[in-house]
Amino acid sequence: MKKSTAIPEIDLQNAPRIYDKVNYADDELLFADNITSIPNLGNVFKVNFFAFVFCLNGELTLNLNGTTQHMKRNDGLFVDTNSVVDHYTHTRDFRCVICAFNREVAFDFVNKSLFETMMQIKQEPVMHFSQDEITLMVKYYELAKFKMEHADLNFGRETMISILRAYIYDIFSSMSRHLDIGTGLMLRQGDKLYRKFVVMLANEKRARSVQAYADALCVSPKYLTSVCRQQSGKTASELITQSVVNRIKQLLLYSDMTIKEIAASMGFDNLSFFGKYVKKHFGVSPNNYRRINGYGS
Repeated sequence: MKKSTAIPEIDLQNAPRIYDKVNYADDELLFADNITSIPNLGNVFKVNFFAFVFCLNGELTLNLNGTTQHMKRNDGLFVDTNSVVDHYTHTRDFRCVICAFNREVAFDFVNKSLFETMMQIKQEPVMHFSQDEITLMVKYYELAKFKMEHADLNFGRETMISILRAYIYDIFSSMSRHLDIGTGLMLRQGDKLYRKFVVMLANEKRARSVQAYADALCVSPKYLTSVCRQQSGKTASELITQSVVNRIKQLLLYSDMTIKEIAASMGFDNLSFFGKYVKKHFGVSPNNYRRINGYGS
């Protein structure tokens, strides 16, 4: 597999230049319904938005953050922001609709129960829906796409925001029913803090201490840890480590940056400390981790 100096990143701004079948894209959202709108992997890429892929026919297999995911008819796939995708294959009859949102739009519309759904679905990103649920998702898609293609029928951005809000609510509400999570609860202060912390983890590339995140959020490390444990069952330190380890794994496997360059980009003061950190969490040195996982093959 050919490597590049960094993992190629796809966002809502560059997607129309990369994909030839995007139906609509702006700074906030993207709609596509042709399989050529996802690069065939040969190309490894990182996704810088939230995306829902609804399978209407056929089957799709891809590697999402190092784990193989398989979709069939009436399945939905949730792709979290900062996800790495590769080893992509599909059957000839595969058809889907793809709806993508930037993180600001997604989080603006999410209440407590829907946020809990988002956190849970990240662990098992493929979910099977009923035919009626899939039909509803496609109708929303077609309505939003039609409105965007007929600007003369739009009565301001507010109408599109209303459609998108309802679309996201129904997507997550369907997921909540399958996960047996209640709907309609308001975010409490602790919920809002945890949500801000998760967003920071998705964006921050160098900080590794609870103190740094607590300072940025204007709370004590003890309170942040308490909220994280209540919301996720993990401490703030554990969540930070998980994020750092995942980012290091992406760089080791999907870029040809040197070990020294990776260490510097992740904010490690010296190569020796970085090597010890990787050995602690991966069980092997950075070079051996690359070798064991077929880097460069």
